[in-house]
Amino acid sequence: MGSKPAYAKAARQLGHALASRNLGLVYGGTDVGTMGELANAALEGGGEVIGVVPKIFIERAIAHDALSDLRVVDAMHERKGLMAELSDAFIALPGGLGTIDEIFEMVTWTQLGIHRKPCGLLNVCGYYRKLVNFLDYAVSEGFIKEPHRSLILIDESPDVLLKKFDEFLTH
Repeated sequence: MGSKPAYAKAARQLGHALASRNLGLVYGGTDVGTMGELANAALEGGGEVIGVVPKIFIERAIAHDALSDLRVVDAMHERKGLMAELSDAFIALPGGLGTIDEIFEMVTWTQLGIHRKPCGLLNVCGYYRKLVNFLDYAVSEGFIKEPHRSLILIDESPDVLLKKFDEFLTH
């Protein structure tokens, strides 16, 4: 859940915001941490929630058992591929290495033209501030082009971030 109650609160807000807009959720399929909070809030709001878990999560008994749909795959790489295929957009809540890996892979796929799906960081309590500063530094040092940096949408509010996604899709 992280060190601040605000992280779980933001996950719940995002889940409710998705459900209220009739947007389904595709996520990592567990019932723990902020992922569990996100899924539960979307379900409470009447939203469709698809979880994608590797078999090992079933064995560890951390897969969510009350989803609209639970897809079980053999490996983490397969999980990311199926989540990408099923999703129309990607949001990273505050999280760890897996979260960073997943969002940067999806941004890279947008950069390469593999898909044109919005990617964003939900910057709860400034969680991603230093990462954003690094990305801006990488632009100033010539390692990331500004148009590619601008592919990463950022906001502290789930509602505002979703509006930025709408604008991304209409341009």
